[in-house]
Amino acid sequence: MTPVEALQEIAFHLERSRADGFRVKAFRGAAAAAAKLGEDELEKRARSGRLGSVKGIGGRSAEVITQVVAGEVPAYLADLREKNSGPLANSHGLREKLRGDLHSHSEWSDGTVPIDEMAATAQRLGHEYLLLTDHSPNLTIANGLSVERLTEQLDVIAGLDAEATGFRLLAGIEVDILEDGTLDQTPEMLDRLDVVVASVHSKLRSDRATMTERMLVAIADPRMNVLGHCTGRMVEGSRGTRPPSEFDAERVFAACAEADVAVEINSRPERQDPPDELIALALDAGCLFSIDTDAHAPGQLDFLDYGAARAHAAGVPPERIVTTWPVERLLEWSARR
Repeated sequence: MTPVEALQEIAFHLERSRADGFRVKAFRGAAAAAAKLGEDELEKRARSGRLGSVKGIGGRSAEVITQVVAGEVPAYLADLREKNSGPLANSHGLREKLRGDLHSHSEWSDGTVPIDEMAATAQRLGHEYLLLTDHSPNLTIANGLSVERLTEQLDVIAGLDAEATGFRLLAGIEVDILEDGTLDQTPEMLDRLDVVVASVHSKLRSDRATMTERMLVAIADPRMNVLGHCTGRMVEGSRGTRPPSEFDAERVFAACAEADVAVEINSRPERQDPPDELIALALDAGCLFSIDTDAHAPGQLDFLDYGAARAHAAGVPPERIVTTWPVERLLEWSARR
């Protein structure tokens, strides 16, 4: 273990346990500062007690680095490992059947780390594949990707995927469903992606008829594969709460079933979206499902436990969850539309 790896693992455990963001940011910042300094210089400063003079490395981070340099497992990391050794929720075995995750973000939009770190964490957690789904241009608050930036990102993804062994990094997007129901990226760019997740992020308080029509238009687009966090609700967390949007769920889920669009079970604890009653409606409608994390940081990639537990409680059969499928079957399904 290197000092950088130790600091990154600490950040992972803090993210996974939903610790305060400033603590996570401190360790991720220290990891970046340590990486910039280089292992040799880092070791010299650790042995001479001069880590405190490095910008971005605080007292606890310096202690971690010093213990790693001494050949020890840092005490703080060992404690976090012990506290985070079990699953986050009991999915009664469903979590183990999940092969991948179709909703994740990187620092290219509003995520916190580079693409390669998200991919490496997913692989370490046992994922067979991860779909990168940074935001689309309309979501400027989340630094959504223009055509030019998405084109550049596709080259990065392709390079990382080619280097991976036993793991696939897939190219995707969380594309905004605009007010008229169109998808917020050019058809040509969407055609280049492996899987397209589409979500509503604006005007969530629109009336029932307006929101229903907006979603139905999007579902009719043959480039859409997954309906992301369909109500947009927030039930807890630092951003406060938000009620679910109103739409005709029976019509929307019937359209999803007919179009072979999967309904996302979003695993973020602050979302828990769809609500239980809507999962039941989608199940009765014959929908497929996708259990995803909507991870914006590496530690959140383990939130699949939460989504799997909700899917099990709702009685969703594993064979109707696209993220239980091998990557070859998944890509055949996503390309059919």
